[in-house]
Amino acid sequence: MPMARGKRDRKSESVSRLGGSNLRGLRTILWLLIIMGLLLWVWAPARDGRQIEYSAFRQQLQEGNVERVTVQGERIEGRLEEAISIEVNGRTITLDRFITYVPSFGDDQLMSLLEQEGVAIQTLPEREWSWLWLLFIVAFPFLLLIGLGYLQYKRMGGQGGMGGGMGPFSMTKSRAKKYEKGQQRTTFDDVAGAEGAKEELQEIVAFFKDPGRIQRLGGDVPTGVLLVGPSGTGKTLLARAVAGEADVSFFRITGSDFMEMFVGVGASRVRNMFSEAKKSAPSIIFIDELDSIGRRRGAGLGGGHDEREQTLNQLLSEMDGFEPHENVIVMAATNRPDILDPALMRPGRFDRRVLVPMPTLRDRVAILRIHARKKPLADDVDLETIARGTPGFSGADLENLLKEAALLAARHKKDEIFREDIENARDKILMGLERRGMAMTEQERRMIAFHESGHAITAALLPNADPIHKVSTIPRDRSLGVTQQLPEKDKYIYRREYMLDRLAVMMGGRAAEELVFSTSTSGAGNDLQEATKLARIMVLQWGMSEKFCNMALGGEEEEVFLGQELAGRRGYSEDTAREVDEEVRSILREAYGKSRAI
Repeated sequence: MPMARGKRDRKSESVSRLGGSNLRGLRTILWLLIIMGLLLWVWAPARDGRQIEYSAFRQQLQEGNVERVTVQGERIEGRLEEAISIEVNGRTITLDRFITYVPSFGDDQLMSLLEQEGVAIQTLPEREWSWLWLLFIVAFPFLLLIGLGYLQYKRMGGQGGMGGGMGPFSMTKSRAKKYEKGQQRTTFDDVAGAEGAKEELQEIVAFFKDPGRIQRLGGDVPTGVLLVGPSGTGKTLLARAVAGEADVSFFRITGSDFMEMFVGVGASRVRNMFSEAKKSAPSIIFIDELDSIGRRRGAGLGGGHDEREQTLNQLLSEMDGFEPHENVIVMAATNRPDILDPALMRPGRFDRRVLVPMPTLRDRVAILRIHARKKPLADDVDLETIARGTPGFSGADLENLLKEAALLAARHKKDEIFREDIENARDKILMGLERRGMAMTEQERRMIAFHESGHAITAALLPNADPIHKVSTIPRDRSLGVTQQLPEKDKYIYRREYMLDRLAVMMGGRAAEELVFSTSTSGAGNDLQEATKLARIMVLQWGMSEKFCNMALGGEEEEVFLGQELAGRRGYSEDTAREVDEEVRSILREAYGKSRAI
């Protein structure tokens, strides 16, 4: 199982760029609003300190105290013969100049009254708004919308992608992350395990380093390489290691990055990605989670997804159109090869299939050594014992195991990671957190203790059962107790005797309950589910029953998935189904009898 020495996390960098662009856009809009407010404040009419009521003006005019006036529209500004005192906002002020406004209904007698009193009259045209100011008032809403649109554009551009930002005007550009030559530092030395996969991929490296050697023999490097394996086994790391060993450009993208709400965008991104890869040749294109766009076309209840199928068609076309001298190889990874479109697997496309399996015991030891190099381990930590106690763990699981152990050690203020911390971390990963606040009665605790003892005694006395590693009655999220068995070595073929003893161990808890307490409890629910599932597999798929010896009926346990039939088709009749149920019942009855006898 491959694991890397170090992983660069570029998420924080992209987030900081995104936050910076948003801040700059908000600052621009804020300045626009401030400028508009200042302009409105300058040009907006305000109440002058010399403004008096119109009735007061008429009174002063009738008393002959007005010397001269200047009329501009409805505004009247003038000077008095003698200063007067008026009250404004609760305080008295003295004025020799005044400002007032003609009422909206007008004053027909004003002009004759001014002439009668001998007041000097000056008239000015009405004040007109500047055409620049009017243009600004009309254009400001549009400027504000443009500013908001620019801010949205910068926000979308901060999401990254090949060729810079991914704004609305560059939606069809590929989102593949490009690593230039020399930038990809991962090599096969950084990969632990997966020897078979590395040997297969060495041919790709050899082609990039010396393409003529293969071509002189009449051979050709595969156009596409499909990495198949469970999640967390390091398929992406292997692709990076190939690029690092060959020292070529590396383009990384996930299948979901092609998909968009607009039809045709995915196909355009495929074309753009291959165009960029050809310009940087020799190069490697790595598509992670290929099954998100490569599912079988025209299958399922609702038909195909138009955008996904167009994207897949463009991918097939680009791969089939490669010429040998272009030196571009497509690598992809998936954990669901069974749902891929058959056209992807034909020669000329993904014609090389590399299996990346779960790590073996030796691989797990190597992986743990890589991740333990920078962690202070105590003397009681044996990595081989830990590897033996983690069957079925992927490389990502093992990395997470040591991280959780480090957190537990730090929580208890330890300077080193002890074996106890790793054991507790493994229990936390497999069974969840401890339920410390759970209050059980004495009777419940005794039932759990005898239940787990039934598993332990059965496992200890059966000759084909795995050795017991740990028995615990500490309640956790997914169980109230557990009996752990560790195989002495990895198993790839299971004998019938081993499976029958395994079923008996599962039945040990229920047998102890009935023997000691003369009852049965819900605590055996998960044991019975797993035992029934295993017994049915023995009958249907492995032919481990008397009536269906050497027969694999199968079909019933197949997983229903999009693109497949809604319901699995059974290859046997209803009478056979009843006989299958009877065989499963017989196997479980035999396992329970063996456990009860022990």
